[in-house]
Amino acid sequence: MNVKIAPSILAADFTQLGDEVQSVLDAGADLIHFDVMDNHFVPNLTFGPPVLKALRKRFPETAFDVHLMVEPAERLVEEFGDVGASMISVHPETCEDVHATLASVRARGIQAGIVLNPDVSDDVVSTLWDELDYVLVMSVKPGFGGQAFMPEVLPKLTRLRDRIRSDARDVMLEIDGGIGATTIRQAAQAGAEVFVAGSAIFNATDYGATIAELRSLAA
Repeated sequence: MNVKIAPSILAADFTQLGDEVQSVLDAGADLIHFDVMDNHFVPNLTFGPPVLKALRKRFPETAFDVHLMVEPAERLVEEFGDVGASMISVHPETCEDVHATLASVRARGIQAGIVLNPDVSDDVVSTLWDELDYVLVMSVKPGFGGQAFMPEVLPKLTRLRDRIRSDARDVMLEIDGGIGATTIRQAAQAGAEVFVAGSAIFNATDYGATIAELRSLAA
């Protein structure tokens, strides 16, 4: 399995964000995760395209994974695409036309993903497979960092994995929410290969040791 560790900057020290990103990249992170919240679709407000634009200037080769928890999603797809997103995922319930939104992401040469909240069925993906590069399964209710992992989402992850394998699709499975040393192995066994971790990494004293441990447990 090609394990990828994606630190979420929601848990980073914002007073030195660029240096925090540099530190986790030096520690072995594969991509950097953006939790974009609008205080409308979810009850929190985080950051917008200018933050990514600034980081993209400093890190021109880094993969930036943008998770849009915003409604409507379409306008911010364009804005984050323009400032350097490598991946953009949207919640289907935030899109007027989810097919058109995913097509817009891919038309920019950006990987397109769909996000499934804990209470959203994986059946939603059934008509979207040919338009997806990845599926992001939420293992917490979106809106705040530091929540506890919800193991009840694991069967959903396994169903998605089995569908991908049976249809030989080139679609990644990502998981976000409560991922750390005590939960990442469960998520990997269920089928995830991209692991978003916020507080588990940024609250650690040694980013390199923590990322190495997470990668080893997932593998």
